[in-house]
Amino acid sequence: MAVRRLAVSHETGAVERVIASFRAVTGDEGVSVGLAVREQHGRDESVHRCRPPDVVVFPRSVEEVSGLAKICHHHRLPIIPFGTGTGLEGGVGALKGGVCFSLRKMDQVLDLHQEDSDVTVEPGVTRKGLNAYLRDTGLWFPVDPGADASLCGMAATSASGTNAVRYGTMRENVMNLEVVLADGTVLHTAGKGRRPRKTSAGYNITNLFVGSEGTLGIITKATLRLYGIPESMVSAVCSFPSVQSAVDSTVQILQAGVPIARIEFLDDVMINACNRFNNLSYAVAPTLFLEFHGSSKSMEEQVSVTEEITRENGGSDFAWAEDEETRGRLWKARHDAWYAAQALRPGCKAYSTDVCVPISLLPQIIVETKEDLIRNRLTGPIAGHVGDGNFHCLMVLDPNDLDEVQRVHAFTERLARRALEMDGTCTGEHGVGLGKRDLLREEVGPLTIEVMQGIKATLDPKNLMNPGKVL
Repeated sequence: MAVRRLAVSHETGAVERVIASFRAVTGDEGVSVGLAVREQHGRDESVHRCRPPDVVVFPRSVEEVSGLAKICHHHRLPIIPFGTGTGLEGGVGALKGGVCFSLRKMDQVLDLHQEDSDVTVEPGVTRKGLNAYLRDTGLWFPVDPGADASLCGMAATSASGTNAVRYGTMRENVMNLEVVLADGTVLHTAGKGRRPRKTSAGYNITNLFVGSEGTLGIITKATLRLYGIPESMVSAVCSFPSVQSAVDSTVQILQAGVPIARIEFLDDVMINACNRFNNLSYAVAPTLFLEFHGSSKSMEEQVSVTEEITRENGGSDFAWAEDEETRGRLWKARHDAWYAAQALRPGCKAYSTDVCVPISLLPQIIVETKEDLIRNRLTGPIAGHVGDGNFHCLMVLDPNDLDEVQRVHAFTERLARRALEMDGTCTGEHGVGLGKRDLLREEVGPLTIEVMQGIKATLDPKNLMNPGKVL
């Protein structure tokens, strides 16, 4: 069954009727066919070229999303969900044209249960927006991918980030989802309004949609776990003589049972870039950024154990940050890594690729990756969530230099396959999108791909939901 494009010249009357149907659902201001708006919704933060949809709709409620989806289903029009456009694998490009559902107007925080530490949000609510809303409650949502992404978008890509080693990824923190399927049906993955802290009832449909990247349905509500804001937070920076010693420290800290909240690795190239970009003076060497959360008393023990372990592994220049301003400066340097890398080559474009391997193999893959970068004359500082074996190469390239573009593409394929050879994954948190579909097949094998295709065919038999992504 072929999907159809809206922008077909000989069907002008049909196109106008479809757009009139959309406007009947959302009002005139809820539909745009302007080129600038369409191009804005045809790209994310990746290197994949802009693929604009034929029309962008701005629903304000689940009822409107459902009504719009029914129109698309009737006319066989592709549906591409859009949150904030901060994805890194080309997940929002309209490969077959169609209709982009921009969900930013659905921006309400709903059903906060402070005593149960959970909240339900609409897809226009961002991570920072939720935490600002929660500021006076003593609660926070800790999953932090760096970008101020839409929380439902984070669920759709199974995002994680710097706090995952302590608080888990989106997969562990989504309790229920409201999803509009391709035909406009509204599904509640754990049952309408349900929010138990655990369940063993039936298949885990919630986690089926976490990481589905808009290919199975449009997430219109997410019920999330919240956490108490820690009594104390302390951050630290420590440099090491080698990648091996930094990762050995990480493994030993985790094995010692230290409930570390964040433990981030930056290689020498990345630290140098951060120093230059943020006017800092950290030692240019493999470095760990660490953070501890807890009571003042538990903090002393965590810090003492960590200092001893890092010292035994040759760690030096150990600097502590206890006040909020100093901690903020430290983590701003880490979160600015993308811009710091880009500033190494002004006028060039940055592209971030990520893989994840068992932690014990992290030193080997990072060393081999750095050798690969040097051998192929590529700029690619490394930063990683070392506590769970996940790291990023922030590739900086001239998009007009076709030879360099080709070398970067070949490098990222080698990096992913290196991770697969080490029993890892081709993506720890960015998702599959456009760029890693072949690698997904290599990772899980043809039978698992067949199962995924069967699920997709059951939920979206006309292949309208974000076609051309993941599978």
